[in-house]
Amino acid sequence: MDLAAFQYDRSFVLDALRHGDLDYLEHVSEAAEADLFRHLLRRQVIQRLAETYPSPRKKEEVPVWIYLSSELSLKLHGAQGYHAFPRLLRSGGLIEALGPTLGGRKTRHPETGDVTLSCPGFNDKNDYDRQTPCDQDFLRKLARDTPVDPLHTWFNREVPRCLRSLSLFDPEGLLIGDASYLFVPDNEHYEQSDVLWFDEHNHPVEADHVDLRDKRYQQHRCYKLVSLIHVNRKLDFFFTVAARVVSGRRHECPILYELVEEVAGAVHKGFIKVLIVDRGLIDGGRMGHLKQKWGIDTIVPLRTNMDLYADILGLTRSPDFRWEPYVSSATPPRPPISTPPPPLRVQKREAKRQQTLAQRKAQAAVGPPSSVAGLPHTLLGMERDLRSWGDCPIPLTAVVSREVNEQGEYKDWVIVTSSSSLTAQEIRSSYELRTAIEERHRQYKCFWDLTHMHSCAFSLVVNQALFVLLAYTLVQAHLVLRQRQELNRGVWERAWQLLSPTLEVVAVYYRQRFCLFSLAEYGRILLDIAEPVRGKLREKLRRIEREQYSLLENARAP
Repeated sequence: MDLAAFQYDRSFVLDALRHGDLDYLEHVSEAAEADLFRHLLRRQVIQRLAETYPSPRKKEEVPVWIYLSSELSLKLHGAQGYHAFPRLLRSGGLIEALGPTLGGRKTRHPETGDVTLSCPGFNDKNDYDRQTPCDQDFLRKLARDTPVDPLHTWFNREVPRCLRSLSLFDPEGLLIGDASYLFVPDNEHYEQSDVLWFDEHNHPVEADHVDLRDKRYQQHRCYKLVSLIHVNRKLDFFFTVAARVVSGRRHECPILYELVEEVAGAVHKGFIKVLIVDRGLIDGGRMGHLKQKWGIDTIVPLRTNMDLYADILGLTRSPDFRWEPYVSSATPPRPPISTPPPPLRVQKREAKRQQTLAQRKAQAAVGPPSSVAGLPHTLLGMERDLRSWGDCPIPLTAVVSREVNEQGEYKDWVIVTSSSSLTAQEIRSSYELRTAIEERHRQYKCFWDLTHMHSCAFSLVVNQALFVLLAYTLVQAHLVLRQRQELNRGVWERAWQLLSPTLEVVAVYYRQRFCLFSLAEYGRILLDIAEPVRGKLREKLRRIEREQYSLLENARAP
């Protein structure tokens, strides 16, 4: 059945109800998950993803979009094991979004008397009445059998294409590339995993360069996740447009640049305009290749042992080298809460305080860098058309950031870019966005259970990581389209509390269309219906009531 035909149509269903026509109705809680799935299905997001999914099955008995919806529902609830699927369907919003024709109806179990689900299913091979649209073993086996490489390719091509179709790409084209370790239990059966040494901050260390007797250093079994995240300067969203899970020892540098080209080829040449990476991903040859072939500018800090670093610091000692003050603007202020404005005297006092702070910052930035003392501040200097990096085939622009403390002491560090048009302020503020990636990794691991791998099969490890990232991205896309992008900066549990449940409603279905009414509105509509339509509607409601608790005739024991 085409899911697009099961659509929200208030006027059509309302007119049918007033004439005594309906197919089914139920009382539901209008929750965040149900609203999310209705939105994704109505915009054909899940259907488009399903069309290109690399299914290992030659015969498709259960639609792929049901599999994708079920995977997303599990990840939204933080469930790693597929055995939780029947339980989550009863408490989640996927069944409400699918409706009674596809998702099922609530009924009473013949043995226990508990209210459960009766689902139609998609084939006639079941000996027992179905209580879920598809079996949990179907989900597990399909995830396990899906090849890893085609799954990576599907994610890295179809997710950015899907976001483009929703007009969610920021025209500035900023992408942040990074890598993170995924720790798993110390079980040697985890396929393609590696055991590495890490310090107390979970940074990898070389075993030959540290004292392993120090308890700060621990061994962990791990994988590595290399990802590309699309952001805007307001940090309204963090869309993961490409990712790849590899063994822990593999270097992330070549993998990241392959992801950039894969995404650029999947969407269009002008989609990615600026790539922001850390010094661990510096590669002059690949930076030049991205600029020459795809027109992508890279922003990356230099290592202190590079010749180009020494050259640009030498230029800062020239009397002609110019400095300019810099005020960070990478982290935007949080959106104001819709509360009454403060009293006028409070507004005046705050305006005066802000004016005083601005004057102090301006005074601190006046004068030569070596003689400035007072408030800590930052100075920027820039040089263009630098060609002393032999590995990079294109000229570079370097920005020196001089961080000055209260005593006038300073420390320099250098950012380079292949762009010849960005100003020093734009380059520095763009690189400051990269620190936002650390908070994203924390959200993946701590609040979305990215690293809770219950299976040792590498295919299921990759499945867990990619579908968590897909669910995280689609939730943020949903919030942006709903004009609730301020919730994207918080954790999902907090957003879930603010979004769900919103209200209790009655869902009425008729001819593959549905409508949601509040309890008071539905009661008023029934009272306004006159005879003989009221008698016609009364008989249909009696039929629905009889069927509602007699759907499971041969139910499997719970």
